[in-house]
Amino acid sequence: MTSVAHARPQAHDGAHHAPMSFWQKYIFSTDHKIIGIQFLFVSLFFLLVGGLLAIQIRWQVGFPGTPMPLAGLLPESMAVGGVILPEYYIQLVTMHGTFMVFFAIMPLLVGVYANFLIPLKLGTHDMAFPRINMWSFWLALLAGMIMLAGFFVPDGAARAGWTMYAPLSARPDLSGATLAQQLWCVSIVVLGLSSVMGSLNYITTVINHRAPGMTWFRMPLSVWALFITAILGVLALPVLQGAAIMLLFDQTIGTHFFDPVAGGQALLWQHLFWFFGHPEVYILILPAMGMVSDIVANGSRKPIFGYHSMVFAIIGIAFLGWIVWGHHMFMSGMNPTLGSTFMVSTLLIAVPSAIKVFNWMGTMWRGNLRFHVPMLNAIGFVSMFTIGGLSGIFMAATPVDIPIHDTYFIVAHIHYVLFGGSLFALFAAIPYWYPKMFGRLMSEPLGKIHFWLTFITYNLVFFPMHVIGMGGQMRRLYDPTIYDFLKPQQPLNEFISIAAFALFAVQFLFAFNFIWSLWKGKKAPQNPWEDNGLEWTLSNPAPHGNWEKVPNVYRGPYEFSSPESPNSDFLPQHVKLPTDRDPVPAPPPAGH
Repeated sequence: MTSVAHARPQAHDGAHHAPMSFWQKYIFSTDHKIIGIQFLFVSLFFLLVGGLLAIQIRWQVGFPGTPMPLAGLLPESMAVGGVILPEYYIQLVTMHGTFMVFFAIMPLLVGVYANFLIPLKLGTHDMAFPRINMWSFWLALLAGMIMLAGFFVPDGAARAGWTMYAPLSARPDLSGATLAQQLWCVSIVVLGLSSVMGSLNYITTVINHRAPGMTWFRMPLSVWALFITAILGVLALPVLQGAAIMLLFDQTIGTHFFDPVAGGQALLWQHLFWFFGHPEVYILILPAMGMVSDIVANGSRKPIFGYHSMVFAIIGIAFLGWIVWGHHMFMSGMNPTLGSTFMVSTLLIAVPSAIKVFNWMGTMWRGNLRFHVPMLNAIGFVSMFTIGGLSGIFMAATPVDIPIHDTYFIVAHIHYVLFGGSLFALFAAIPYWYPKMFGRLMSEPLGKIHFWLTFITYNLVFFPMHVIGMGGQMRRLYDPTIYDFLKPQQPLNEFISIAAFALFAVQFLFAFNFIWSLWKGKKAPQNPWEDNGLEWTLSNPAPHGNWEKVPNVYRGPYEFSSPESPNSDFLPQHVKLPTDRDPVPAPPPAGH
């Protein structure tokens, strides 16, 4: 790796560009910032869709057989007399997981912030391939619409679980959702194409378009995390695309890749899905780790503790993520020796994750803490991710995983990682970079109320799930009350459901704050968080083309409480001190 990289000359100037129509500037835009904002609004819509599905799931589990409010608006194929039908319930379970993983969390973390932050933090004008970037958004939107269309076809939405396990998914006559299962496969293939196009763009931009002086180890951890995530995306998504195409062929043209009755291999689907699926877990969490690192350093007013170890931990997590997928399949009759190998590799991946947690704690230790809304949510992320990681150690051990596999203990674990982790990180990142997107600040009082109510209701929802899971309650269970051994747990199920309704309602406070601040929020100063990143050298919102002249970079991103800064406790990356030397100019690309 070269020690100095430079942004390549761009075809446009940062401040002067040809006039553009509304459609060119905001709809079919090639500006990385507009594309990031487009991803933001679309992903928040799908987050709402996933939340509405979750509320219906919790009503059925908490109050089985009881008419649900407004259920009369649903067609009789979904609810009769306001009571959710079993065939609709499995659609809810399938589509809730699908929307949350593929169309809410992944695009919110990667589509939004890779697009918006990478060029700003690296000091370049735009992505390496702006038109490909535009198409990655429109393909993602198309994929979401195809998936959503499943609710409106005659047979109803896909109903084989969000993991689409064969043979149920491979034989539509078993699930009763022929067209919807095919739409699921087509949507995943289109989404995979979008993700691969975006990831190639992010990788190329990071490698080739860094500002003068922006060496690899002067990049913010958020960019490191997004860069490694993009590499995971390029390698993992094609595996799922290939599996989805094979599944579509099974459903449409009579192949039998996954149908054991006709000589196929049902376990082949599991291997392909989880070979993608476990790197996908880190696609969903690594960007959150990177953004939380930026915010924790800012809120602590200290350099990040162990910057280099944090980088290598990100790389280590990404590498180990490829050799642990089998821990999702301990119940499949795996050879004990192979199972032990996956168990050891899974336990090993806890090490770089623990390094990151201790480094965040070390950063906050004896820091001059500023408890603004992004910092509160970042601390929430660290604490909830730690609980999720600790519960994950139980499932890593094969003898423990076998009795708790497919129980609510697993539901609790995945939500502590992906809600307590990824969503708390988003509740930190959205208000933190909101000024750079929209030029205004979100309300701090409303943000703090939202954080505390979310933190409390979230734990009331998901922590008791560990208890009912240990008591044997299965995942995707339509009516727990039909099992005598689960009846004593039903009051706790009702409590969880009521807490879930409260958690869902609290999110409207965030939605109100987000939308209200677009027009009524306080106008943001240029650097409201007193941060060192290059993005805060621009006006709010950031202008088209970003910089008139690409800035030079003289130091790392976390120079807080620097003795070299006489007038403030932060030292931006672009500020030149008398002792700093300008970066050596890079030769122009061939042909210039």
